[in-house]
Amino acid sequence: MDRRQAVLETVKHVVAVASGKGGVGKSTVTVNLALAMAAQGHRVGLLDADIYGPSQAQMLGIEPGTRPTMVDDKTMKPIEAHGLKMMSMAVLVDTETAMVWRGPMVAGAFQQLLTQTGWGELDYLFIDMPPGTGDIQLTLSQQVPVSGSVIVTTPQDIALLDARKGIEMFRKVNVPVLGVVENMSTHVCSNCGHEEAVFGEGGGARIAAQYDTEVLGRLPLTMSIREQVDGGRPTVVADPESDAARSFMAISARIDEQLGAKTRESGPSISFGE
Repeated sequence: MDRRQAVLETVKHVVAVASGKGGVGKSTVTVNLALAMAAQGHRVGLLDADIYGPSQAQMLGIEPGTRPTMVDDKTMKPIEAHGLKMMSMAVLVDTETAMVWRGPMVAGAFQQLLTQTGWGELDYLFIDMPPGTGDIQLTLSQQVPVSGSVIVTTPQDIALLDARKGIEMFRKVNVPVLGVVENMSTHVCSNCGHEEAVFGEGGGARIAAQYDTEVLGRLPLTMSIREQVDGGRPTVVADPESDAARSFMAISARIDEQLGAKTRESGPSISFGE
């Protein structure tokens, strides 16, 4: 067993949350799903795989300048926040540092974050994937036993184009697509409560039907969700009785329903041709 396998041996399920396109609220969805899963009694970790633009540290309210301690000369102790174990490039470099790296360096950094973090016993490790279908996505698919993926999109046609690419990528590397989360389904006015589908309607359902998967849930576009993650207390923590928090809880419960009966050994074995 190599070091990579040994590190992940204590993680039951790895769930990749991807979008194919930036700007659809994928990181906000990921952190709230991880918190919702933890709120349901599971041991949960969160890996921020966006090397160029990590955001999970701020979303979890981790103070700038916080650094992980070393367990030994090769293993970092993850940062803990709101009951999650978290690792991100944001806790290894200064906030203002621009990661001007080529693809192989980015893939290498992702591998280090994943395999040199002492995750301990976890039921779920959520990976907040960067946009697109590039080096990190291929590295994850080739080297990590991913139990399933979640695709985040908005109903807008241009977002659905890229969401399809994300689904196609996971299908090519035999990673199950657990379902689609339609974010920003409707806008709810904070003054009058009027609800309007500003980005169109039915996009999540159409793409789910096309790829024989399901809509895990629909989330509103509201100011409170944005304010809560900006303030370091995501919705599931800040307002657990809200409709949005209940939606995150329902989505995480559905993910657990799909994966809970599976053992890690029964996950997909991924390989590429020589």
